[in-house]
Amino acid sequence: MASVDIPLNLSTILTLVMIGAIAGILSGFVGIGGGVVIVPALIFFFGLSQVAAQGTSLMLMLPPIGALAVMNYWKEGVADLRMAGIMAVAFVIGGYFGSKLALQLPPAKVKLGFGIFTLYVSLRMIYTGIKTSTWS
Repeated sequence: MASVDIPLNLSTILTLVMIGAIAGILSGFVGIGGGVVIVPALIFFFGLSQVAAQGTSLMLMLPPIGALAVMNYWKEGVADLRMAGIMAVAFVIGGYFGSKLALQLPPAKVKLGFGIFTLYVSLRMIYTGIKTSTWS
């Protein structure tokens, strides 16, 4: 079993805290974190492979990291438990098969697919944001 061997010195710990804090803020603010913030940061700051960054990002999500952010949305009545529950079941199943696929493909292809997907999502979000916004 391959492992990620990054020394946990002060610089590494501070960088990880910075990445975690930024991902947490963005998760609470716009609902993103792992794939959009943490995975690229682990690749760029620590040189992790795409799959090692994905595995590390998924590992940190195992505990209920978003509990406090979810609580705020729930209190405001803007989180749908039924929809989240259905997606959670599908997410678990999809995560299992997606991780199997990612581990079978060459890391460069996984990285390329990730980049294409995030570029598409980014361009779509920019387009719809411009199309529907009122700048006045």
